[in-house]
Amino acid sequence: MHKLWASTYKEFLLITRDVGGLAVLFLMPVLLVVVITTIQDNSFKSIQETKLPILVVDNDKGSVSKDILNNLAESNLFRVDTDTSETRARNQVSLGKYQLAIVIPENLSVDLDLKINENVDAILAKFSDNEENIPNGKSNLEPKEVKLYFDPATQQSFKSSVRNNIDKMISKIETETIYKTFQEQLTDDPLEEIFETESFISFTEIVPTKGDKILIPNSTQHNIPAWTLFAIFFIILPLAINMVNEKNQGTFVRLRTNPVSYATVLGGKTLVFLAISLLQFAVMVMVGIFLFPLIGLPKLDISGRLPLLFLVAFFAGLAAVGLGLLLGTVAKTQEQSAPFGATFVVILAAIGGVWVPVFAMPKFMQVLSHLSPMNWGLNAFYDVFLRNAGFTDLLPEIGKLFAFFLFTTLIAISYNKRKNAV
Repeated sequence: MHKLWASTYKEFLLITRDVGGLAVLFLMPVLLVVVITTIQDNSFKSIQETKLPILVVDNDKGSVSKDILNNLAESNLFRVDTDTSETRARNQVSLGKYQLAIVIPENLSVDLDLKINENVDAILAKFSDNEENIPNGKSNLEPKEVKLYFDPATQQSFKSSVRNNIDKMISKIETETIYKTFQEQLTDDPLEEIFETESFISFTEIVPTKGDKILIPNSTQHNIPAWTLFAIFFIILPLAINMVNEKNQGTFVRLRTNPVSYATVLGGKTLVFLAISLLQFAVMVMVGIFLFPLIGLPKLDISGRLPLLFLVAFFAGLAAVGLGLLLGTVAKTQEQSAPFGATFVVILAAIGGVWVPVFAMPKFMQVLSHLSPMNWGLNAFYDVFLRNAGFTDLLPEIGKLFAFFLFTTLIAISYNKRKNAV
């Protein structure tokens, strides 16, 4: 135990003498999480609260275009401006002044009424066995086309969403017009309602609840865990660099002359850097609780979750330390450890779901993401923050993190033993 304490104290002195390195370890993740959360929170607000400017060219001037304009205005998603020129509207969208322009064709209302009347007359004539009134051949009316001009910078997901909403809107108008035409044909009383036009099928969104409180995840609950993990795993850089420096300066050679095992040396490094990772997590939690509300971001809610959150951070820190120990053992120079460590952390973050949600990745990358310890830690954090998970629910994720630490540490010890065997 005395040897482990001595090794830990040595690592503590080394790390505290590098004030600049410590500042980077703590200030970099804070700055990162503030910037990313601010960007994403504003994106969420712009989607939920800000109306997107769109331009509508109404060449129809009829009941259908009036219904389209009313539905767009009532959706609370768009700020609708009108224009009379399709060319001018297209240029406005190309310049980025509007994200979307909708061009409603001429005679849309009139031709829709004619088309529906033709179909209704044909159906009623068929049922009345009046074959003379059944129209022969196809209608001479040309199909109508509603044109959508999108800003070239608009994302494909936004385009698909708008197309689906407008298609649904026009289909509803067309269906109501069909019911109305049947109503007029079947009864002389305009007040008599034969058909009910209200939607029969509806959708209800059920959100997670805790007691009577609705749990709605926000940008803070998504970003604090993700970028905390990124910061924790970034400690492999100073850890590996310290180990490389010790080898190059002959410290390891002097340690080998003493009755101290390599496992004890690694144990001292593990305790110090694990403490740093937990301090990083504590700083990030305090940023979410105290700093975020001051700059207009959602406050981090950790009520009743703090012990489980620190448990996840503890095992995530162990996994990061294990990876750093392995890298520091294998690497011979800083030129090997620093670029490889930084790149590898970025790769683990990318495939682990820190930047892009795993469900949005290609199938191959979704399978590959299960190999990233960041993905295990991120899922454990999300289980606590968003799914009200208990200790037993976290066992699979923290078990994999602990196994990763044991696996990488044992490889480091085995590699060092084989390399230094006489």
